[in-house]
Amino acid sequence: MHIGIIGYGKMGREIEKLALKKGHSIEFIIDEHNTEELNDDNLQKIDVAIEFTSPVAAFENIRKCLEAKTPVVSGTTGWLAKYNEATDFCKKTNGSFLYASNFSIGVNILFHLNATLAKIMNNFEQYDVEIDEIHHATKLDSPSGTAITLADSIIKNMKRKKEWKNEQTANKQTLSILSKRKDTVPGTHIIKYNSNVDCIELKHEIKSRAGFAHGAIIAAEFIKNKRGIYKMNDILGL
Repeated sequence: MHIGIIGYGKMGREIEKLALKKGHSIEFIIDEHNTEELNDDNLQKIDVAIEFTSPVAAFENIRKCLEAKTPVVSGTTGWLAKYNEATDFCKKTNGSFLYASNFSIGVNILFHLNATLAKIMNNFEQYDVEIDEIHHATKLDSPSGTAITLADSIIKNMKRKKEWKNEQTANKQTLSILSKRKDTVPGTHIIKYNSNVDCIELKHEIKSRAGFAHGAIIAAEFIKNKRGIYKMNDILGL
């Protein structure tokens, strides 16, 4: 498979290393020094683009790929105010787009378990819920995209939660997300249900970025030659 990498930070480098190890070819790498090379001519040379950049750059990168009818996989977080605009443009261009706030296979299983547990706990009002997330000190967004996905799913499935806030709150209708930034921690997410007598926790801890890269490449392999809008659940059958 011919891949274009858009964004050459820690994730871009990990994706490059693993993609080459799996026998794929990297046709181009875009970073802040050569953004002009993200053009139709280069996009026509690849099967899939994998995009991990910044919140301010993501939408335009995705739009360029869709305009060129190049399937694009994006893992950039913090830009989702324009997600619906991106999916509308994908439909308009008959393009191919897969976004995930987290490409880890384990985290996507966590998403499924989180929704299931929230549905169960909707019936047990003696439990309150909060989310703890811990990431490396250089992470740009807070809370993480993964924490937001978890929070939105809880709110969808628990009638007593109406919103989330990135702070500790005593308001029972508000879901607290507690964000911490520590050194080089790749990512830890904990969903806690506390009552007066016990505590239930779901926890996922990333050991290395290789898990993210592996999932992103699986997504690229899946979306090649397809048209439409996809999520990780489509790949994992969840």
